[in-house]
Amino acid sequence: MPKRTRFTTWRPLATAATAALLATLLTPAAAQAAPRGSEPVYSYEKAIHEAVWVDTGLDGDGDGKADRVAVDIVRPREPARQGRRIPVIMDASPYYSCCGRGNESQRKTYDANGDVVQMPLYYDNYFVPRGYAFVGVDLAGTNRSDGCDDVGGRSDIQSAKAVVDWLNGRAKAYTTRTGTTRAKAAWTNGRTGMIGKSWDGTIANGVAATGVKGLKTIVPISAISSWYDYYFQQGAPLYDSGPEWLSDYVNSPDAREKCGAVQQKLVDGAPRTGDWTPLWTERDYVKAAKKVKASVFLVHGMQDLNVRMKHVGQWWDALAKHGVERKIWLSQTGHVDPFDFRRATWVDTLHRWFDHELMGYDNGIDREPMADIERRPDQWSTSKVWPPTGTRATTLRPDRGTQAGVGTLGLDRGHGTETFTDDPKLSETDWAAQIDKSTPEKAGFVTGPLTRDLRLSGSSEVTVTATPSTPTAHLSAVLVDVGPDTIRDYADAGEGITTLTNRTCWGASTAGDSSCFKEAKAKTADVDYTVVSRGWADLGNHASDGKGSPLTPGKRYTITLDLAATDHVVPKGHRLALIVAGTDKGLIDPPADTPKLALDLSRTSADVPFVGGPAAFARATAGAALTPPVAALLDGVREPRTTHRVPEGTQ
Repeated sequence: MPKRTRFTTWRPLATAATAALLATLLTPAAAQAAPRGSEPVYSYEKAIHEAVWVDTGLDGDGDGKADRVAVDIVRPREPARQGRRIPVIMDASPYYSCCGRGNESQRKTYDANGDVVQMPLYYDNYFVPRGYAFVGVDLAGTNRSDGCDDVGGRSDIQSAKAVVDWLNGRAKAYTTRTGTTRAKAAWTNGRTGMIGKSWDGTIANGVAATGVKGLKTIVPISAISSWYDYYFQQGAPLYDSGPEWLSDYVNSPDAREKCGAVQQKLVDGAPRTGDWTPLWTERDYVKAAKKVKASVFLVHGMQDLNVRMKHVGQWWDALAKHGVERKIWLSQTGHVDPFDFRRATWVDTLHRWFDHELMGYDNGIDREPMADIERRPDQWSTSKVWPPTGTRATTLRPDRGTQAGVGTLGLDRGHGTETFTDDPKLSETDWAAQIDKSTPEKAGFVTGPLTRDLRLSGSSEVTVTATPSTPTAHLSAVLVDVGPDTIRDYADAGEGITTLTNRTCWGASTAGDSSCFKEAKAKTADVDYTVVSRGWADLGNHASDGKGSPLTPGKRYTITLDLAATDHVVPKGHRLALIVAGTDKGLIDPPADTPKLALDLSRTSADVPFVGGPAAFARATAGAALTPPVAALLDGVREPRTTHRVPEGTQ
């Protein structure tokens, strides 16, 4: 990992002048007591609410006119009167009308003049009194914007990038959707931070990947880094639909009438073969990480089975390669906002992050640990850097045991073969529940009980050499912590939280926009095993991640599956297991055939990032006697839900 670079600290002119004056008039102790963060000194009730339409320069709906995207603004009135310009927090979303934002699915509401009354979520309530403007952008084709939503493509990204350009004086905006009266952003200094969960956070990633000037930081929550990896993994289809379904889902009624051509391009450009096409290249932000100039505060659930953790690992590593300043939170939840799993700490941390990045306060957040990781429900640990220094990939090798399909996992090369038959009716939970039992649908390999804790941190790879019996075959590889624990129930409808009835308030309220939201608490499950990381592939993609081909039955193929990033401690007394199987029900779609596969164990291995590397694994497994397996059915969470097709996931 490249050496971590420090933030560049700056102060607004007014802040610097005030600090200098205080330093001359006060004692050293009093001067040091100057504020280290923004305070709620401005009136939210009297805040300016206005709307502008920004020209994107595109004509996605083909009506012969440049598309304009609707931009709703809430900003404090006082700074403009004082001649002060302020920074912007922006959430660009396709969900402001069709589906709502947050745990309570809030939508924008408007007054008779068309100005926003309720801005979803708490960002405006909390940050506007502290001297920020909040900007909610309707992506092209959604709510009050022109154009067509193209699911992460040029139209989506330009919808938000054009607004950043306008805030910095480089784009045109108008006071109405069709009029000619220009709107200027003279009230802002152009310093912009983007935030959002899921699709919204994805747009933040995509805009940052353009390198647009003025975007100083992004806070992507449960966000996509490459849209191919939302629909496929190495050729294996993750859902039974493509981006055209999503586009139709969020487009306004007016856009649906005009956007047939865009819909067809999405169909043609995203074939269900799983082959990489130019459509996916356009929607791959990872490849453009070298353009990112904004700092990144990334938040994700390690059990997110909607926007899966692969998006985190590849984006994080690419940002690190190019020296981007980063911070990360990893929870035990699924697709859940930190406002609903760590509320008070989250609001405080986000406040200090924006204060540092957008207002220039030297509040020390840049000197705090890079990573916060949830170890048990509501119990968090930190890492100075992530993955921790000393983390190295360790090659683990499966070997045969005393029963078919119930093998061992260690450092020595394995021998012989193991076979399994794809059963699309079963999932990773079925395989893990019977890890100690010989079953026909999986091959499992387990260490003995560990003699000390063993920490995994980062992304793993599993190389499989297999001989299929049919022309098509899908593979799954799963790492499992076998041992009793209490975890967040990520497979529950709330994905690890339970929404309560009592409310807490975060910022100022008005009659039309309350800052009070329902509280949530951890929804837990007592389990005998925990799935730690997963990966999938179409064996037909053995020669190329982006191009599949029919298999020759009876021929041996080798493929390396990418497993999702994670950070997990396997406790002393637990066992670490590797499972290789076929279709993972609910997480990938089955192949056209029902193959039987024979694994060549001498050519099958897993590269797992352990803190301390191979030596740590050797120490943790030293003296770990391999006990005879007991064919007991282990308890875990329910099988993965199959309904995720929208990168939103409101509870």
